[in-house]
Amino acid sequence: MASFVIDSDMFKDQYGTPEMRAVFSDEQLMQNWLNAWVALAEAETELGIVPKEAAEHIRECAKWENMNMDEVRKGFFTTSHPLMPQIRGFEKVCGKKAGGYIHWGATTQDIMDTAVVLQIKDAHRILTSQVKELLGLCLKRAKENQNLVMAGRTHGQHAVPITLGYKIAIWADEFGRHLERLEEGKSRYLVGQLAGAAGTLASLGDQGFDVQERYCKNLGLSVPVTTWHVARDGFAEFASTVAMIAGTVGKISNEFINLERTEICELEESFAMGKVGSSTMPHKRNPMVCENILATVRIVQANAALSFGAMIQEHERDMSFWQTEWSYIPQICIMLDGAIAMLKIILENMIVHEDRIRKNLYMTKGLIVSERAMLNLGHYLGRQNAHDVIYDGSMKAFEEDRMLLDVLLEDCRVTSKINRETLEELLEPANYAGSCAAFVDRAMERWGDVG
Repeated sequence: MASFVIDSDMFKDQYGTPEMRAVFSDEQLMQNWLNAWVALAEAETELGIVPKEAAEHIRECAKWENMNMDEVRKGFFTTSHPLMPQIRGFEKVCGKKAGGYIHWGATTQDIMDTAVVLQIKDAHRILTSQVKELLGLCLKRAKENQNLVMAGRTHGQHAVPITLGYKIAIWADEFGRHLERLEEGKSRYLVGQLAGAAGTLASLGDQGFDVQERYCKNLGLSVPVTTWHVARDGFAEFASTVAMIAGTVGKISNEFINLERTEICELEESFAMGKVGSSTMPHKRNPMVCENILATVRIVQANAALSFGAMIQEHERDMSFWQTEWSYIPQICIMLDGAIAMLKIILENMIVHEDRIRKNLYMTKGLIVSERAMLNLGHYLGRQNAHDVIYDGSMKAFEEDRMLLDVLLEDCRVTSKINRETLEELLEPANYAGSCAAFVDRAMERWGDVG
């Protein structure tokens, strides 16, 4: 019986995908433990610590289907230990002879940390692929709307014109940097763990480093410089990157929510007959998917914060914080995965209401390009004096709901320096998008081959 949205048969596909859920499934976690033991036995075989036939038999038996999952689950309660039930169960599967070499020289945290790193490795691959897809979609949409001039907004108010392509290029650039973070972080958190009881490798004598190196190589993981039993900065870095990706996903969703407001209605997440916005108001076309994404990424970011608390560890082992990783890492990966999957659909099917974009661009009757008029007049009066003149005209135009052009044509401080034809050109919003199109080109140049 499922009791959490990630596993709920009703809700799970809104909070993750089958591929990412499989990474953090009980079956895969069990397989990761078994894979770690196989890697250890084979590393030790190469150094003459474990008989070759024992390591071969351990590998043959290392399939999660061979384990009695009910026994393991019950064993957690009877032993109060997170790994002894698995060790005993696997020994039973392998038989006493080969089973006696399972877990040789390792400590519980070695195997469990490595299993989590293997989960992160798979999740990292999925997230990298997804972020690349989002980058590609953003670049495509940015290019399509490279020259579509719209109102830029600061503090919730019209500022100066931008293009929709420019807005989306910023999203693309952010995803590109996230890809860099994912790539650069691998060497710091896709690292094996094998160090023994207090991290000294004493259990493996003078062969400790050799075993550790072979063990990590067998699993496709980096070799740690020192023991990281109580050094959890790697997981904190991974969680931070996940939280930052979630931030970008959430920001884009929030932008859709705001630009889909009835009074603005410039973008829409998508619509098809059958999509219902309200159970009681049939007319509603609510941004339901974006709201779902926004709620999900907030959970991701809140849970990722646990990684910083887990960095505060005592002495050479501290299970009280360590165990939080078994909860927050699956949650942030699965839920970000779900949010990305939903955002991908939005970017693939987004609706651009060009008529509303144009209407809103001219809504303020020229005020949106007051900066341009001010800077041009500043050549004659100085910037600050020009600011005061255009400010007076702008406030009058706003209060009287008039065209800024008409107000400024009544001001001799303006008309003595700028003629009507020039002023009309200056106050045309479509003529003041700056380098927006060039920014799109720069994003395409930087990330086109990646996305």
